[in-house]
Amino acid sequence: MGDVDYVLSVRAVSGGAFVADVGATRFLQVPAGASVSPDQTIGASAWYNAVQTAAAWTNAQGQPRGDLLFVVHGYNSSEADVMQRHRIVQSGLVALGFKGVVVSFDWPSDDQALAYLADRHRAKKTALKLVTDGIAALSARQKPDCAINIHLLCHSTGAYVVREAFDDADDTTLKQQGWTVSQILFAAGDISSASMSAGNPSAASVFNHCLRLTNYSNRHDAVLDISNVKRLGVAPRVGRIGLPDDAPASAIEVDCSDYYAQLTSDPAVMRQDQPGGIAGAQSHSWYFGNAIFTRDLFATIIGIEDSAMTTRRKNADGVSQLIRGD
Repeated sequence: MGDVDYVLSVRAVSGGAFVADVGATRFLQVPAGASVSPDQTIGASAWYNAVQTAAAWTNAQGQPRGDLLFVVHGYNSSEADVMQRHRIVQSGLVALGFKGVVVSFDWPSDDQALAYLADRHRAKKTALKLVTDGIAALSARQKPDCAINIHLLCHSTGAYVVREAFDDADDTTLKQQGWTVSQILFAAGDISSASMSAGNPSAASVFNHCLRLTNYSNRHDAVLDISNVKRLGVAPRVGRIGLPDDAPASAIEVDCSDYYAQLTSDPAVMRQDQPGGIAGAQSHSWYFGNAIFTRDLFATIIGIEDSAMTTRRKNADGVSQLIRGD
């Protein structure tokens, strides 16, 4: 994947280190294996050029293609947590043949479990920068001979960041600009299921600016349980109960509940599918480093249709379920 990792950070800096507060956008080029530091900042133009170069590849037919996956983290995440998961996602995809580039959008989350509401406020304040300094800026620099497909993997509150970013962007002059993304993937999405309805204005911009949205849900997700006191009685979350029945046709539900139950009840499956263990709340964070989820993620990014994926099957209600496959 190269000798560096790429991060778009909107954390503030204090005492030469990143802190959980809103700051200016920094374009980081992090040496492989190194911790994240403000002194890894490079110029915006150089960063965009480097990311575009890393995203570009050529398929078996000799045709140019580019793939860039933004990973947007959830709440209660330090910059060290963000980098750890960035590298887990990246290494898993590369092992499957991914030739593009992974970029983390690091918004100023705190690494405190009780900081949920404060994190959500900071997420809202910084969300638009994902579009202005990331997606739209890269889209404006597309090369005629190799268009870059931009994808988003949003974990937990990361789904809220993306929904707010796209909505805010459409409230500005960015609505008239030709920016869009290919695949958006929500894993354990911490937004209400009802907000993803076809007629709900909260998510209209998300659906208008992507080709396909895939939502991975898990009924066993204890973090997204609305009885959790930190959630203050908020509406049922899309990462726990799934998409609403009236979600747009471009939205695909992947129910991971049965697979998760199999994973956590069978030690042999856990050893095989989750060799690196699970960092964080198990029912909420198992997606990172999971072999089956990573295979499904890779197939989605590449553009394989839902019906052709070996990691999915339809249940009696016609909903796709995550499975171990062959």
